[in-house]
Amino acid sequence: MVRRLAFFVSRSRRLSRGLRLLEVGKAPQAFSLFAKLANAGMPEAAYRVGQCYLSGQGTAASLEEGARWTYRAAEAGIPEASFTLATLFAMGVPEGFDPSLSVAGGAGLYDHARAEAVDTYQPDFVQARFWAEKSATAGHVEAQALLGHIFNHGPEGIQDRQAARHWYGESVRGGSMQGALGLGLILLDDAEDESQQAQAVELLQRAADEGDLGLASAAMGWIYEHGASGQGRDAYRAAAYYLKAAEQDIPSAQARYGLMLLKGVGVEEANAIRAESWLRKAAYGGDAEAAALLGDLYIRGEELFRRPMEAARWYEFAAEQQHTPAARALAVLYLTGTGVPRDERKAAFWFNHAAMLGDHLADADLGNLVLAGVARPDEEQRSLQQRLRRQAEGGNPLGAFNLGVCLAQGVGGVPDEAKAFYWLGLARDGVVNAQYWYGRMLFEGRGVAQDMQAGLTWMDKAARKGLPEACVSVAQMLVTGQVDGVKDHARALELYQTAADEGLTEAYFSLGAMYGGGHDIQPDLPKARDYFEEAAQRGHGLSQMMFGRYLLKGLGGPRDEEQARYWLQQAADQDVEQAQELLDGFSGMSSHERQEGETGS
Repeated sequence: MVRRLAFFVSRSRRLSRGLRLLEVGKAPQAFSLFAKLANAGMPEAAYRVGQCYLSGQGTAASLEEGARWTYRAAEAGIPEASFTLATLFAMGVPEGFDPSLSVAGGAGLYDHARAEAVDTYQPDFVQARFWAEKSATAGHVEAQALLGHIFNHGPEGIQDRQAARHWYGESVRGGSMQGALGLGLILLDDAEDESQQAQAVELLQRAADEGDLGLASAAMGWIYEHGASGQGRDAYRAAAYYLKAAEQDIPSAQARYGLMLLKGVGVEEANAIRAESWLRKAAYGGDAEAAALLGDLYIRGEELFRRPMEAARWYEFAAEQQHTPAARALAVLYLTGTGVPRDERKAAFWFNHAAMLGDHLADADLGNLVLAGVARPDEEQRSLQQRLRRQAEGGNPLGAFNLGVCLAQGVGGVPDEAKAFYWLGLARDGVVNAQYWYGRMLFEGRGVAQDMQAGLTWMDKAARKGLPEACVSVAQMLVTGQVDGVKDHARALELYQTAADEGLTEAYFSLGAMYGGGHDIQPDLPKARDYFEEAAQRGHGLSQMMFGRYLLKGLGGPRDEEQARYWLQQAADQDVEQAQELLDGFSGMSSHERQEGETGS
């Protein structure tokens, strides 16, 4: 008996000596000592061997070997080992990994992990729960908190809200700050009265202030930012908690604190440079909202930060994580060629991505691209029409308008102008574009009996609200007297100007034509020349021909033979026949005739 007692005392002393060796930095010697004791059957030493493998102290780090030796200690009833094993299973181990195999199979202590070890690590909540319960029932406080977490966040077959509250509560009574965080978050969700809200806030504040837990600080930041759970709004306290959590690498808190710095809320003053730094950290941590905010900053922020290429990169990062506004913003960048090469197909792809995430405006943008001739797969067009139909049938006027346009143009199926007219009619009172399309179909007799006067009335409603396409259409009718012979060139001029102010190229050409003479307004050739030049610069073929003609003849400004040739050639390249005729005639003129030019229009 004395010898046996001496043996155990000796092993205990050697274990203590190993721990001291670790403390003074002699990890290899400590590991060697732990290994000998573990092989001699000492569970506490097996636990220490497992810890060395897990932390890479005194030996090469190996999760598998660490788990196997921790398993041996846990099987012997050491609560700390059971807790560690539960943590490993909750965090993730190679699929199908069994920590008992090396012990049963007689694998050596110094065997390295298998070369063919699986790279994919997956949580095993069944095993995590088993070992956490073993440690928790033995009174291990942090295991109790972990068990609460497993019951709260595990898969469907394991989740048990009441069990989670029980074990979180047990850990809180034992002084666990992790337990206070977990129970506080549950109470925050489930609170039914002010007393429960106060209890939730108290627990979270303890976890943040006493436990210094980043997630708790982030939660307190959210509470004070939004004035939740009976607390008044306090931007400064919110910012302070967000900063504390941000410094502990909580991406969501980094994003919120960065936004507060950007807006100057809860801080002494706005600081875009610090804001950008925190947003970047959050984005690198995987926070999609931070990435989208960086995109906004780089595309619309101060001059210092305007870098469209960076904006596109961060919008794409956020969009790939299903951030809807970022997907639509990226589509716009591709559509306009801002920060990326202009690419309508990629624009359509990202508009479709945003639409699939529920952005109805992206549905409309995608529809406009398809109508403009951007090729999209038939299945995508059908899906677009189906989404628009659901919106329309749900009473969404914009959805009804877009569905009507798709049906009119045959996007996503066979054209059906009668149904298109029906849906446009439902949308006409709430959507200006629908008034224009509804009037246009009445005017042309598409899907309904032709009624030019009623069609003009509806298009005029849209024109009076400033819709550029409607302005041009109505102005053209007022110029030609197409409806009942009614002409009003003065109002037509106003409508063309409204459309031009909105950037519609065709309107610039029409203004040039009206000021060029032959209408019931005072001719103004310099104005006409300016409007033709504006439209020509925008690629309008007829305007290029007219501007070249004005340059050739010296109308409304100086004659410029070289520029005239250039613009006439641009128009001819767009198959404008008159431009080619002018070029051919110009080439046949004598030098004297070219110098004389022409004075008439």
